[in-house]
Amino acid sequence: MIVALIIACEVGFWVLLAAGLAVRYLLRMRRTSVALLLCEPVLELVLFVVTAVDLRNGAEPSWEHGLAALYIGFTVAYGHYTIHWLDGHAAHRLAGAPRPPRPPRYGAARALHEGRLWLRTVLMAAVACALLQAAIWYVGDGDTSSLRSFQWVALRAAGIHGLIALTYVIWPKQRPDKESETGSALPAGDPQDIPDTRVRRARKDEEQVR
Repeated sequence: MIVALIIACEVGFWVLLAAGLAVRYLLRMRRTSVALLLCEPVLELVLFVVTAVDLRNGAEPSWEHGLAALYIGFTVAYGHYTIHWLDGHAAHRLAGAPRPPRPPRYGAARALHEGRLWLRTVLMAAVACALLQAAIWYVGDGDTSSLRSFQWVALRAAGIHGLIALTYVIWPKQRPDKESETGSALPAGDPQDIPDTRVRRARKDEEQVR
């Protein structure tokens, strides 16, 4: 039941997110959109309550309860980040807003970006471990080995992500030579990478034709 509820919460997350963005940018109903997006945390609350009730009714702690804690921790840490990212792209494609800036790719800026993502993973692990510890105390003398194993899963995930983020500090990714020479990371032929003289010459030729 817990696994089915986790899947239902994940599906509900994306359905509510898609509906909220569609209502905001296609139907221009901002208040309704906000109401739909505010329903997102309710899904995690329902999962938390159902998990607690399941343990209260005498269910043996299992990997399902540990997975539920990890899922709640992930949505707490990355849920708002995901919504903000998709909202920027929806505004660009559906409402004509400027294209959202891409994450930095090189140097110290990339290392800082990776560090911020790692802090989100640390938050995910902290929330998951706190929920699992509360469940361990709640169960008391019962078998809580599966819950403790998921605490280690959360800590290992934060540790591995931390090592990956650290590599961008120790070995920062450098801009390729071609991009360094042009001073632009835009692909060849991108309109923004065309010299101004060529743009002015094209406009002048167009005016002569008219």
